[in-house]
Amino acid sequence: MDLNGGLVVRDLLTDDLDQILELEAATFRMPWSREVFEAELAAPGRSYLVADHEGRVAGYGGLMLVERDAHINTLAARRPAPVPAVGTRLMLALVQIGLAGGAEHLTLEVRASNRRAQEFYRKFGMAPVGVRKHYYRDEDALIMWAHDITGAGYRERLRLIEEALP
Repeated sequence: MDLNGGLVVRDLLTDDLDQILELEAATFRMPWSREVFEAELAAPGRSYLVADHEGRVAGYGGLMLVERDAHINTLAARRPAPVPAVGTRLMLALVQIGLAGGAEHLTLEVRASNRRAQEFYRKFGMAPVGVRKHYYRDEDALIMWAHDITGAGYRERLRLIEEALP
């Protein structure tokens, strides 16, 4: 029995970029360009993943490791999703990459108006700590952090999230 509904989380490849750019444009008001993605894929300390459903990009995400911090750079899932919890599966995989890379903390910026995304990140123990004014040019960003992601409490949180996957 396939518990992931045919979804495979794997490294993002340059061959995925056409589909990534399509999803990027459908998801974000200020989408990244192909050049930004290519630069990110080549940059040290970056990891980008794709959620592949039967050869089609169902979502993607990326993180940057900076010393003991894992910074989520981007996360997007196709709507309607071909299988449930694409974003959750990607986020779990990104956190695991951060942990494997020695991260002790997790951080990101999210649009101040994007309550749905903020609630999603709260599930991962992230809490708002500040605001970056005009981060998105047209809007402020809420800065969110999860500290001590190496601790037993956080590992239990991840286990419960994974256990609750459909």
